[in-house]
Amino acid sequence: MDTAPHVLVPAEADQPHADQPHTGRPRAAWRTRILWSVLIVYGITLATIALWPTHVDAPADRFLTAITRAVPWLTYPRIEFTANILLFVPFGALLSLLLPRVRWWYGILAAALFSSTAELLQTLASDRTSTVQDVLANTLGATLGIVVVALTSRRARGSAQGRPIP
Repeated sequence: MDTAPHVLVPAEADQPHADQPHTGRPRAAWRTRILWSVLIVYGITLATIALWPTHVDAPADRFLTAITRAVPWLTYPRIEFTANILLFVPFGALLSLLLPRVRWWYGILAAALFSSTAELLQTLASDRTSTVQDVLANTLGATLGIVVVALTSRRARGSAQGRPIP
């Protein structure tokens, strides 16, 4: 009876040889596919939120009212502005990760255009309000996402080269 543990070993063709170093390209291709998929789902989610016929936060009205009563300086406009910033951080981050060689301000411009278009389309909905503050908050959020990716990429490059990054 065989009592040795059975170990599955990949075929030799799957193993990189000394004269054929592994380039990481298949991993990068999968990473790119996943990021594009996330961006598409995220974009559909943003469009759904932006084009919903009523205020998306209407079901949370009681909760938001309780917060604004408990913390008077935390007004509804401040909560909404912060939520819009946070909502667009992934937009900037995903664009930066997917298009690292594109100038950073293209991501900011894309966020401003996407947000402006959404706000213009909201004017068609009877129960929605369109504001310049929303465009500003959304663009600020995308900018924050771009900055986070830039800083983490810089730190990763520095640590890969053995240099400490302040």
